[in-house]
Amino acid sequence: MDDLTCLRDALRKFAAERDWDQFHSPKNLASALSVEAAELLEPFQWLTDAESRQLPEAQLAAVRKEMADVLLYLIRLADKLDVDLMTSAHAKIEENAAKYPVEQARGSNRKYTNL
Repeated sequence: MDDLTCLRDALRKFAAERDWDQFHSPKNLASALSVEAAELLEPFQWLTDAESRQLPEAQLAAVRKEMADVLLYLIRLADKLDVDLMTSAHAKIEENAAKYPVEQARGSNRKYTNL
């Protein structure tokens, strides 16, 4: 069993024990995921690029927790929609590779439509 499957199963159990499945519609999970992503952004607000690369330990610990929240909600949403995250992620990497060919995209931050 892979790590994502173990997390999915742990989340299923956690929600079932609390009778929270009734609240875990895809819409609600996507909303919660968005909120957690915004909370992940908060510690970086107003930092320079350099500062964002060298967070103090207390800030980094808070970021770790928010990253975990984002991951857990994403796994729960994928479970509800029967989406294989690993397959979807690999497919998206392939799609991005086609949109951003190395010879055109290397060192550029332009969107694929402007390459």
